[in-house]
Amino acid sequence: MDTSNAHGGKLINLYAEGEALLLEKEKAKSNASWDLTPKQMFDIELLLNGAFSPLTGFLGQADYNSVVDTMRLADGTLWPMPVTLDVTEAFAESVNIGDEITLRDPEGVVIANMVISDLWTPDREREAELVFGTLDDMHPGVRALLNDNPVYLGGKLTGVTPPLHYDFAQYRLTPLEMRERFIEQGWDKVIAFQTRNPIHKAHVIMMKRLMARTQAKLVIHTAVGRTKPGDIDHFCRVRCYEKILPYFPEDSVAIRLLPLAMRMAGPREALWHAIIRQNYGFSHFIVGRDHAGPGRNNRGGLFYGATEAQELVSSLQSELNIQVLKAPFLRYVEGRGEFCEEHELLSGEAGLYISGAELKQMLCHGQPIPDWFAFPEVVEELNRTLPPRLKQGITLFFTGLSGSGKSTLANGVMVKLRELGGRHVSLLDGDVVRKNLSSELTFSKEHRDLNIQRIGFVASEITKNGGIAICAPIAPYTKTRRLVRSMIEEVGVFVEVHVATPIEVCEARDRKGLYAMARAGKIKGFTGIDDPYEEPQHPELRIDTSQHSMTDAVNTVIERLREMGLVE
Repeated sequence: MDTSNAHGGKLINLYAEGEALLLEKEKAKSNASWDLTPKQMFDIELLLNGAFSPLTGFLGQADYNSVVDTMRLADGTLWPMPVTLDVTEAFAESVNIGDEITLRDPEGVVIANMVISDLWTPDREREAELVFGTLDDMHPGVRALLNDNPVYLGGKLTGVTPPLHYDFAQYRLTPLEMRERFIEQGWDKVIAFQTRNPIHKAHVIMMKRLMARTQAKLVIHTAVGRTKPGDIDHFCRVRCYEKILPYFPEDSVAIRLLPLAMRMAGPREALWHAIIRQNYGFSHFIVGRDHAGPGRNNRGGLFYGATEAQELVSSLQSELNIQVLKAPFLRYVEGRGEFCEEHELLSGEAGLYISGAELKQMLCHGQPIPDWFAFPEVVEELNRTLPPRLKQGITLFFTGLSGSGKSTLANGVMVKLRELGGRHVSLLDGDVVRKNLSSELTFSKEHRDLNIQRIGFVASEITKNGGIAICAPIAPYTKTRRLVRSMIEEVGVFVEVHVATPIEVCEARDRKGLYAMARAGKIKGFTGIDDPYEEPQHPELRIDTSQHSMTDAVNTVIERLREMGLVE
């Protein structure tokens, strides 16, 4: 099959076969091994099957620097996103350039071998500023990047075992398989529609218009790797897509899954998505308004301009072998009973529109979804999967200095929530967790981080199952708190409460004499004395217990939960 229209001129296949495969399996037995993270599992699948052509492995330092700076590989080939293998310092110190390592899935299955060509410690803040255009930790891509392991390894991959998936196998095709399927079906022009959200009436009308304009078929090619924390999971989304297929002409639309870990990098990511779809053999690709945008920043505005992604991809059209289509923005005009593009609106017609965030809020608060907006079958599926906020799991994360009153406050909130009822409530107090879950840990920075991660894991399991987890550790480090927030927001609601009691008050309350011992040098690394407490920048609530009675403080937390629609 001719794959010369793939990006870079050739569709890459990195899997070994025959005798070469047996040799790779044998080498894996003695190689040092790295267990791939969830994001790395998605990246390596698309590297090995050619979706990331022309890449032949994780980027080396020269390519990485060039991509970050110019959106091009070192040889000048257009490539907007760094695809890197991040590892711990301990693992990096155990290997050298020229070594071969084996990359395994979480179960220990050999996925690929890699010869290390580069090993370096990147400037993460610089990468965030250039790739995402911001250091705002409200950006999920920035937050994830700053939580990644500190060292990058680059090198060429040799594939051994394709990652195994149990869900929706009928919708999972490699780039080569997708190209073969298009030939079998006689689909010579095919549009790819990238989405991480459910599809509603305006989307269907938009897709039908573009299909008619280009005389092309369409594939809903949805990302099923990491998206934005809090997004509706792909299991529900795919079931929603299945519900809308009857609204299209027969044999004109298909569903396919893309195992992509999104970065939410806006314009750069839109270009990346187009290149990936070119490698899958599509002739056209729809770029939406605010494509791959992460939502709003800490000032309330969008991280990227509404049409910035469309403009960037269009400006580079000449370097792509896929035709970019700009998704029209449709609004519903009640008086006409139809969807119109903005330029079609008459004087005085504002048009109606519901954003993805607004839809989720409506579902979370049990509000009816207008008939003009969504198909009833899709709403029914969403209601099955996304319960109202009053039934969602929650993690309440109290953080503050020793003696700030966070444990007392957490206990009071726990009792009040139990009084209100409706969910099981579990308290994960810092001292209690230390005794029962982390008794072997010291108070080194590494072990303090590990203790908080353990608390976060337990809290995520409670939250995932619809309960309320109340955590009250000191948790002094921003990066670790970000990690826990990301973990929780995958499965429920995270509410950070900064107990911002001044250190002078905390020290005066100190019944154990810890501050005095720290000032005397008898305790090292004590938070607030000789180890920093990094204050949360954007907590859901900030409260100083020296300014309130504990009863008032408890009521303030409960009232904030009511404002967020989490309790009645």
